[in-house]
Amino acid sequence: MNYDVAIVGAGPGGIFSAYEFVKKAPNLKVAVFEAGYPLEKRKCPIDGDKIKTCINCNTCAIMNGFGGAGAFSDGKYNITNDFGGTLYEYIGRDKAIDLMNYVDEINMSHGGEGTKMYSTAGSSFKKLCMQNKLTLLDASVRHLGTDINYVVLENIYNELKDKVDFFFHRPVLKLEKTNEGYKLFTKDSEVLCKKCIISVGRSGSKWMEEVCKDLDIKTHSNRVDIGVRVELPAVLFSHLTDELYESKIVYQTEKFEDHVRTFCMNPYGAVVHENTNGIVTVNGHSFEDPTKHTENTNFALLVSKHFSEPFKDSNGYGESIARLSNMLGGGVIVQRFGDLERGRRSNQKRIDEGTVRPTLNATPGDLSLVLPKRILDGIIEMIYALDKIAPGTANEDTLLYGVEVKFYNMEVELDNNLETCHKGLYIIGDGSGVTHSLSHASASGVYVAGKIIDEMK
Repeated sequence: MNYDVAIVGAGPGGIFSAYEFVKKAPNLKVAVFEAGYPLEKRKCPIDGDKIKTCINCNTCAIMNGFGGAGAFSDGKYNITNDFGGTLYEYIGRDKAIDLMNYVDEINMSHGGEGTKMYSTAGSSFKKLCMQNKLTLLDASVRHLGTDINYVVLENIYNELKDKVDFFFHRPVLKLEKTNEGYKLFTKDSEVLCKKCIISVGRSGSKWMEEVCKDLDIKTHSNRVDIGVRVELPAVLFSHLTDELYESKIVYQTEKFEDHVRTFCMNPYGAVVHENTNGIVTVNGHSFEDPTKHTENTNFALLVSKHFSEPFKDSNGYGESIARLSNMLGGGVIVQRFGDLERGRRSNQKRIDEGTVRPTLNATPGDLSLVLPKRILDGIIEMIYALDKIAPGTANEDTLLYGVEVKFYNMEVELDNNLETCHKGLYIIGDGSGVTHSLSHASASGVYVAGKIIDEMK
């Protein structure tokens, strides 16, 4: 099989690259190879009844497939350069924002119309945060919700499926450089292409490392984010979430001067499992449809850790902590904040008698046996800081789920076109280590497709 462009990975970056080719260069022959399944076949077996915890499927339906790990996310597109990646360092701040707005327009024209765009601009909460040693980051946030996000992806796929060759459940096993371009090896075929775009996301981090090693592409160590997911009554944060939906708040701890930040806030949402390379961690979702709302809000509290010589394996460090949690709890651990403060393990009785009804079936346990003291101290400090702007955050019945780990791919050495040292090989999205969000990953896909179209005219 011969193609002008082969895209490895059907996450946000790969999807929006394919979309650009279809719209602006329909003459190009494009293929997309994806390790997971089409959207309609992505079904997690956890039903809360017969199957309550992760069973380690060969291909995780939550992490892989059309739409990538973001397909069943909360569908938040943060339009900002303040967080979500460093794409602006490669293409410029104005270009990055323009592309994120362009992605938003595409989402709106494919089923997202009517959803709300939130903004921190002019918010009184910025001052309130500053008065309490917290920093509210600037952003515009389009919230699609898990339900509308699915509809948007479904509509985009229906528009692409007859114009792009999709190969699902077809992971690329190896990539080789040829005189004319690149050769991709799958389980039952070899594919030749002139240009290759790699968009494998965080779940493809280990594969990406092998590709960079085989092709002698330089990489740099990235960070890992480690923490917990907080769940509390939605009413406690409603004054923030009703106006901002998601507030990215940063706190510098007094003890170690580490930065703790809120991440992935889900008003009236649910806490969920996530499986990355066989490691079960925790995440959160919420729906746009009010009938699917819960009585709780959840969000992550994360501490970033960077490593230098002699240790560089940030992801390995995060994995070891997550594996310890899996060993002690058989998956995700949940603990009442009051129990954590008292230095005792939570049990099912105290959780059942609490005022917060958990939305995830997790094992009551003791997070202090899992998280390093420095990280846990920072999280506790942050909870008390948030309690000043959202009283009740530090209530004894507030639930903490652990662990939440955000693995970032090592940062691949790329030029301003997101092209590697090998001509015609581009690495985009979270797999590049450059982007860390739906909006940035999608924008990187649009950007690279434009560069290839200009070159192949």
